[in-house]
Amino acid sequence: MHNSSYWLNYFNQNLKNQRIDWSISPDLTQSEKTNILKSLQAWQLGETSEGINLVNAATKHAKKLNDPYYTDAIRLFIKEEQKHGNNLGRYIDLIGEQRIKKDWGDSLFRKIRGLNTDMEFWTIAVITVESTAQIFYQCLKDATNCKLLKQISTDILIDEAAHITFQIERLSLIYKNKPLFMRTVSYYFYTIFYFSTAMVVWFAHKRLFNAGGVYFKVYWIKMKLKFKKTIKKLKPEIENINVENTLSHLL
Repeated sequence: MHNSSYWLNYFNQNLKNQRIDWSISPDLTQSEKTNILKSLQAWQLGETSEGINLVNAATKHAKKLNDPYYTDAIRLFIKEEQKHGNNLGRYIDLIGEQRIKKDWGDSLFRKIRGLNTDMEFWTIAVITVESTAQIFYQCLKDATNCKLLKQISTDILIDEAAHITFQIERLSLIYKNKPLFMRTVSYYFYTIFYFSTAMVVWFAHKRLFNAGGVYFKVYWIKMKLKFKKTIKKLKPEIENINVENTLSHLL
């Protein structure tokens, strides 16, 4: 497991990477634009959050653990997400479309996040959204033949892989400091939240997913695999308690 100092250095260095050639002109067919535009606009909006509540939660958490670098690492994490939003917005501008200021999915997620200042909730929320984002941006990359959009998507995918590692390491630390019973309760919550959110994302962006060659069955399999690589690794081994069977309808 990496410490916060490592992640602070990682984000500082990664933000210097320039992987997009903006001299390339966007090249979309009308059909391709129709398939991706609404999801592109909605996701761009979601990547533009200032992250004030997240920084507040991180500061509270860092003070509790006497971790002087964690809040700064979170600030750079947010900056990297904002970079994604800026790049997507720039692309939307280049194709002659409008950035949107409101989306029901984004509004719902922001309200849910705003209700809680606990770092544990923030972390599970970010892991869930980043997991869906990996599928989303791969589909965005595959849904058109536009070289510029493919470069933008690839840049984000590279960042998202590290984001998930960053967040799952933090969730693991929080989780392991819980009493045994509360670990079990938390695992139920993590699982229900993860798959409920995954379903909402599917219905909000299924046209884009389908355009990228990912239909519901494949999407669900991918989300289950991502769950096993992240949250499921936290599962407590408790005698006579089988969380996996209880939640088999989701898995």
